[in-house]
Amino acid sequence: MNRHFVIFNPAAGRGRGLKRIEVYRALLAEHIGRVTFAETTRAGEERDLADQAIAQGYNIIVAVGGDGTWGNVADRVAASGREDVALGILPNGTGNDFGRNLGYDPSSPERAVLTLAAGHIRLVDMGRVETLSAAENTPHVMEQRNFLNLVGFGFDVAVIDAAANARFLKGELLYKITALQQLFRFTGIRVGITGEKSELRDGLHLMLTISNGRFFGGGFPIAPDASVQDGYLHACCIQDAPALTRLKLFNRAERGLHVSSDPDRVEVLADTRFSLEFDQPPRFEMDGDVRQAAGNTVEVSVLPQMLGVVAPERL
Repeated sequence: MNRHFVIFNPAAGRGRGLKRIEVYRALLAEHIGRVTFAETTRAGEERDLADQAIAQGYNIIVAVGGDGTWGNVADRVAASGREDVALGILPNGTGNDFGRNLGYDPSSPERAVLTLAAGHIRLVDMGRVETLSAAENTPHVMEQRNFLNLVGFGFDVAVIDAAANARFLKGELLYKITALQQLFRFTGIRVGITGEKSELRDGLHLMLTISNGRFFGGGFPIAPDASVQDGYLHACCIQDAPALTRLKLFNRAERGLHVSSDPDRVEVLADTRFSLEFDQPPRFEMDGDVRQAAGNTVEVSVLPQMLGVVAPERL
């Protein structure tokens, strides 16, 4: 019999998480029955709560939030080494992109709870940043970290920084409006990318994302051929370009056409490991949370079938 431990992050979705807590409580009571609830009071506390729940014998650790919350809990479930413990996800954040990879509809809390109640577990890959890095709220804690959906460098981080200062926008519109602003402001990053099977790509880039799943940024299929079950990471390398060309790429990326429309400027590499070389230790985002790398070189690798996730049985 499954024992569910449900972790709410009320800060997810720029505070929208609070509005759905009671909705999810009622739905969980109706469709699952007895569950144990915990609510985070500080950034990253879901990691500690997940560790406690696993130690207490719960076997379904449910994260209610978005990609950042899910990624933090997934990292602890994977680190436990317990094959009998799985991650459950309930969408309540800004992007909810990892859930899209599995067929979750972010707009339907009831459907998500019904999926959780059905209890079908799918084994998925994770990624790992092997280079030491620290979260911005705990700069003294340097560690290696697993990620669930994506790590991003360059434009991606600039958009997150801009979104943090946007006062009136929420959800997918928040990403799109702040991204449009940064298309005309961001100066680019210089990075060299080498894969296990691919030669060095070097130069000034608008953005580099290394994806486990297909989606990021609130539904952009940045790695159109990626799957969370294929045993590969997909690096999307977008070279820098003038502002109007950036705008065209942005519009095409929303439909997954950025690769085919400009193959000289956009390339997606599928590989099991990537080594990235920067001019200085980069800031990067991991499942939506910004981190600071300890060194100029960042090593990223795939962890095949690392995690059991409660998910829709079919996409």
